[in-house]
Amino acid sequence: MDTFDAIKTRRAIKKFDPSHKMSPEEIKFLMELAILAPTSYNQQNWRFIIATDQDVKDKISKAARDQAQPKDGSLVIVLCGDTNAWKTNPNRYWRNAPKERQEQVTKALEKKYSGSSENRRDEVMKSCGFAAQTIMLAAKQMGLDSCPMRGFDYDDLAKVINLPQDHIIAMMVVVGKALEPAGPRGGQLALDEVVFENKFS
Repeated sequence: MDTFDAIKTRRAIKKFDPSHKMSPEEIKFLMELAILAPTSYNQQNWRFIIATDQDVKDKISKAARDQAQPKDGSLVIVLCGDTNAWKTNPNRYWRNAPKERQEQVTKALEKKYSGSSENRRDEVMKSCGFAAQTIMLAAKQMGLDSCPMRGFDYDDLAKVINLPQDHIIAMMVVVGKALEPAGPRGGQLALDEVVFENKFS
């Protein structure tokens, strides 16, 4: 499957085959692709909780208002962000760059994030969004299906995954094999309703 086909055929699956299991090698490969998703300043501020244990998946399903996808899917990926990644030994993000470049990035990170919790939160959400789409398209290429999820009780899910205080949950992606295909698309807006050339009309 090429990239265009993966984009066209990726759908949010609601019913997964609970008997399907992903191998550790498949999970590792998928996550190796996930961490190639872009992040601002290459700060790699996403953090991933991967759940395959049925007891944990059941608890996640309960936190997700009893939706079935987490308990029936092969893999649940909870995408979180470390809001302090920008200041945690930032030179490591550019360890292959000259020292001058490392210093430039460190100063830029300090300027953008040190005084703004809003900037830190926004950056987490953007990074996790990029990673989620990477995961879903990679899963499709691997012959798997996926479902992005934002419907969950935040505090309950945070307890299940033991979320650190300086981290934020952005979303979940469930990966597995569809038990049945997704229904027809609800209806895409026309390009001229959402795409504007150079500026809004």
